[in-house]
Amino acid sequence: MAEAQVYSATGKRKTSVARVRLTLGSGAVRVNGKSMEDYFPRETLQIVIRQPLEVTNGTGRFDIDARVHGGGISGQAGALRHGISRALERFDEANRPPLKSAGLLTRDARKKERKKYGQRGARARFQFSKR
Repeated sequence: MAEAQVYSATGKRKTSVARVRLTLGSGAVRVNGKSMEDYFPRETLQIVIRQPLEVTNGTGRFDIDARVHGGGISGQAGALRHGISRALERFDEANRPPLKSAGLLTRDARKKERKKYGQRGARARFQFSKR
């Protein structure tokens, strides 16, 4: 029996990295061996993850198996969204225009700014006393 076609991609956000494997199936999303609802309990994060599937009318058509590491829960959800978008693009090139117009193929380059010397943080200065 021939093995099902697998489309894989990598998504990134902040310091999180998601490796996504997309196959035709029933719509199950598994993250690090758990269901998406168990791994991402917040409804807003689940909406973020489903966004590429809704844009391409792929809800319920694909099984997604993802490995996510690094960063926090919000960054991981963003990395997973990016990875799913890239995998959907590999599945069918016709998915590219709607994904691109929704801004889902663009890597979000925002990261935490480093602390500067002579300051309390990235932007905050030490308290200044005139007298």
